[in-house]
Amino acid sequence: MAESPAHKFGQIIGDVLEASIEPLLRKFASEYGLYLDRKGPRPARKGTKVSWTDLYGNVHDLDFVLEKDGNDDHTGIPVAFIETAWRRYTKHSRNKAQEIQGAILPLKTTYQNASPFIGAVLAGVFTDGALTQLKSLGFTLLYFPYETVVSAFSRVGIDARFEEDTPDSELARQVRTWEALSPQQRSRVAKALVKSNSGEVQGFINALEHAVTRQIELVRVIPLHGTMVEWRGVEEAIAFIESYDEDHGSKPIMKYEIEIRYSNGDRINGQFANKEDALQFLRTYQPLALRPVTT
Repeated sequence: MAESPAHKFGQIIGDVLEASIEPLLRKFASEYGLYLDRKGPRPARKGTKVSWTDLYGNVHDLDFVLEKDGNDDHTGIPVAFIETAWRRYTKHSRNKAQEIQGAILPLKTTYQNASPFIGAVLAGVFTDGALTQLKSLGFTLLYFPYETVVSAFSRVGIDARFEEDTPDSELARQVRTWEALSPQQRSRVAKALVKSNSGEVQGFINALEHAVTRQIELVRVIPLHGTMVEWRGVEEAIAFIESYDEDHGSKPIMKYEIEIRYSNGDRINGQFANKEDALQFLRTYQPLALRPVTT
């Protein structure tokens, strides 16, 4: 069955949306020593999709993932999951919001020890309810309104405005016009979309930076039979656990409770039955923070 011109044109807009945000994420990854995984071949995974598996064994295909200590051949620790989505009509926006949360929230739970940033880059027409729903679940949003999408495509002579009763012949003509454009002309559309929403784009990048560069303010270690002890960093907490006498007190150690508190308000908690597991958990947070890469 042939693909409808409306569906094909919607895919084109979705591709432009991804193309508009990818250079910003690539630059951000370079500045902070992160790896940006996006659609395409990568030796560390099979196929061309950015696929991650949650703790229930379900596989989720995503648009962008920023990783700490990742490279082409090795999957790192996820520090950001980011999805993109285009919708023309409000009747589809709530379903798309639910689809995004269904893909990312299980992964956020799976990698809760990394407390990854979760973001959605949206374009077109989304209801306030759909946007509020995502925000209430912890998503940071970057939203390109429909009119700015239309304006960006007009830079290359394409009328991206269409309704449900727009003839297929008209949409097919717009698709042909797009397919005839050079890569440089297509890039102009993506750049125009970012430029017309520069304030919102910078706000999204600032929120991402705030999450990635957060600092550990406090590490709290509580041996179940002992007195609560607090440290200002992971190194001191590791030294405490390494030297801790588990035979201290009237009963043997049962578990360690650990809380890591960050400057942006994030908290990560863990409970461990033995010293080795507690140390392994803490060591995943070394070094304490990412720093911009200087040249």
